[in-house]
Amino acid sequence: MSESLDAYQTPLSSRYASKEMAHLFSSANRFHTWRKLWLNLAIAEKQLGLPIPDEAIEQMKANLHLDAKQFEIAAAEEKKRRHDVMAHVHTFGRVAPAAAGIIHLGATSCYVTDNADLIFIREALSILIQKLAVVIDRFAKFAEEYKDLPTLGFTHFQPAQLTTVGKRATLWLQELLWDLRNLKRARDDVGFRGVKGTTGTQASFLSLFDGDHDQVEELDKLVTEISGFSYAYPVTSQTYSRKIDVDALAPLASFGATAHKIATDLRLLANLKEVEEPFESTQIGSSAMAYKRNPMRSERICSLSRHLMVLQQNALMTASVQWFERTLDDSANRRITLPEAFLTADIVLTTLQNVSEGLVVYPKVIARRISQELPFMATENIIMAIVKKGGDRQEAHEKIRVLSHEAAYQVKQLGLENDLIERVEKDPYFDPIKDQLDALLEPSSFIGRAPEQVDKFIKDWVRPALEDSELKDVVAKGEKAELHV
Repeated sequence: MSESLDAYQTPLSSRYASKEMAHLFSSANRFHTWRKLWLNLAIAEKQLGLPIPDEAIEQMKANLHLDAKQFEIAAAEEKKRRHDVMAHVHTFGRVAPAAAGIIHLGATSCYVTDNADLIFIREALSILIQKLAVVIDRFAKFAEEYKDLPTLGFTHFQPAQLTTVGKRATLWLQELLWDLRNLKRARDDVGFRGVKGTTGTQASFLSLFDGDHDQVEELDKLVTEISGFSYAYPVTSQTYSRKIDVDALAPLASFGATAHKIATDLRLLANLKEVEEPFESTQIGSSAMAYKRNPMRSERICSLSRHLMVLQQNALMTASVQWFERTLDDSANRRITLPEAFLTADIVLTTLQNVSEGLVVYPKVIARRISQELPFMATENIIMAIVKKGGDRQEAHEKIRVLSHEAAYQVKQLGLENDLIERVEKDPYFDPIKDQLDALLEPSSFIGRAPEQVDKFIKDWVRPALEDSELKDVVAKGEKAELHV
């Protein structure tokens, strides 16, 4: 049942993750949590009549945190015993000698390892939920600020009808809201393994309580409540079902897809020079090409999001190959996969928040691109205007078709500007509507209900989600995200 203590460490935690998430998955917190679980078990067993002295409980309470010396002792114990849990049982017993004989009483290793993982998963999801709420708030403010700014829409990454910069941001926001919902569902669904014994039958506890089934059930319930959970999984094997890991990592993978899509859109917009992520005055984009402003934050988001999306596959494969009551080939994989998934999601959220707080929009570049494409999009409006003046729809269509092809030749073959409107102005056929051309080409007339959609979406969906009592304060703080490059 042994894995190296180093297996609980990850390179992501020390440099990039938030302090909260890095601490949560640290060795110090893991083994502190094991000790709390042993204390909870002892308190419940004593409460139900087992002869556990008060001094044992007090010594355990006084030594829940490990110091450097205890880590050294635990490492030496594990080297000797080749069993991490038993190494820590003996280490705990040294500083709580009155409890040495009752620590881990009736339990199996998964009592501490699995229950601790469930505690970490639930708390990690709460951290992500709060960080995601801040990201949603930042993008909502961006959407509101630019709800009226027309921009060229793209389908197939080809010019399409206009939208607005703010309306495009609501597409990102909607997916982020779904991610918030999914994370909450996963968090609220996490239960406790409880006290189930070596193969889930609670046989050891039944022996401790002289065959009293009611006492065993009460013990399971009591330890679950003391540990802060409302329910324990009704049946387990030696471990809790590894499908729980699948369910916990699923919303992380789904969020990874959202983050990747947003960052990809921003990378494309940076190429178009319409919207850029933050770029410090002293930042270097390329060691060779001094002029470059590479979207490295968005690229980092994409890189880590791909990693986040595939980590759930580890959980799926691990769950599928657990033989009967358990096999140990889940252990090493999970000790990497679970912390890494949450640490990665944490880093992606920090980076995404940093990007959302410093987006730079270039309205003149956007307007220039619109002017290059809008004449073609305005052709239907021009045809309708001619018809309203008594013209023939088919004749107008043919006139516009010919002029459009001539203008397209100028753009594609000669590399010149789109001169369709100039051609329309020179053609006597369009004299009846020439005084309407400016109005027909006004970009704001092509954006439909985009501004109103932004307002309604923010009011009806975004703000209510952020008014949740769990999220309201953290959003209101307004703390900006700092990157540790």
